[in-house]
Formats: sequence, structure tokens, C-alpha cells
Amino acid sequence: SGSDFEVITARQLGESFNASNDDNSGDDRSDDKGPEPEAIEIAELNGNTYAFVGLERVGGVMVYNITNPQAASFVQYINPRDFSVDAEAEVDKVGDLGPESIVFIPATDSPSGEPLLLVSNEVSGTLAVYSVSEL
Repeated sequence: SGSDFEVITARQLGESFNASNDDNSGDDRSDDKGPEPEAIEIAELNGNTYAFVGLERVGGVMVYNITNPQAASFVQYINPRDFSVDAEAEVDKVGDLGPESIVFIPATDSPSGEPLLLVSNEVSGTLAVYSVSEL
């Protein structure tokens, strides 16, 4: 991914770029491990292979198409964290924060019949369930 994580989070999060999981002030992580990729799940959808990468500190999940690993391409970044909420004092209001583990459930094993991505969040103590469509 090279510098993709930092470039993408800076573009999407602005002043909250490289925030820590317990502090909303931006650029708190550049001198450490940046957004700190913590969890990864690989899944196949309609003949394409995807990598779902959880960013423990700033939060959210990066999605890459890695069907051709030598030409991996960024698909999207999803981060439901509310940066207007004090992540330490109001953890119940911050949204999903601190991805720790990711599990992909194919449509054939899903109760909804749709592929699902489960993301457990250490800081918020939540389980995020995402419906996955062809990316």
C-alpha cells in the first residue's frame, strides 16, 4: 500500500488525519505507526480477490482489489467514527472505533444471503456488520 493509508485518510479526514483512537487531534500518530493496520481479511467476490484492512488507531477499513497482487488497487475507505465526539469521554457515542479483527462471511454462509464483513472494534466495544456488494 506504500503511503496510501496516510494519503487516503488525509484526503478523507482532513484535520483528523492520523488521529489516535483515544484522541481526535490530528497528526497524533505520524511519529508512531500512523493509522496502524491491525487486522486483515482476504475474500473472493465474483472472481476478484479483495483485502479488507482495519486501521486500529484512526479507525475504519481500507478495501483493496488484490486480484493481481502486483497491481493492487484501492477501492474504498469506510470510517464511521464521529470525530466531533470525545473518543475517551464519550466512547458510547463515538461510533465504531479501533478495528481489532475482521471476518468475511460469504453469501452462502450468511443469514441474509448477502456477503457480510464483521469488524470487531476494541475501543468502542462494538461489532460492525457491513453488507458487501461487488466492489
